[in-house]
Amino acid sequence: MPLFSESGAPSAFTTIPFADWQSRTDWPAVSLANTDPVEDLASHVGRLRLIELHFPKFSDGRAYSQARLLRGRLGYRGELRATGNVLRDQLPFLLRCGFDSFESDQPGFDEALASARSLFSVVYQATEDGRVPASRLRLGADATV
Repeated sequence: MPLFSESGAPSAFTTIPFADWQSRTDWPAVSLANTDPVEDLASHVGRLRLIELHFPKFSDGRAYSQARLLRGRLGYRGELRATGNVLRDQLPFLLRCGFDSFESDQPGFDEALASARSLFSVVYQATEDGRVPASRLRLGADATV
């Protein structure tokens, strides 16, 4: 399945399932199901280079929450990849949650990725992409959230 990344070069690390990774925590890449406990990665986020979060179907949004936990609360700064049923219509929301690479066989995905960040000119919630929400803009706040 093709890989896409905003940086143009998704990492070449091979992920292992979370259950296997627990016995090999020195491995730099892990794949989580949407039922795996993200908090268990807390003491390892500085060493991990790639984390894959799986979307088993379009209507299951648990990987969005996992991404927010990883980026916002645990401070993960490595590559965060969305896998599974990843649709180009989800891209603006995936980017806002901190995903930066994607696995998808949907036609036109790379063009959709190129324009996804500018699709909405104003956002209403603070998330992991650093964009200032409308409520802060109204108060004249600067770019930090």
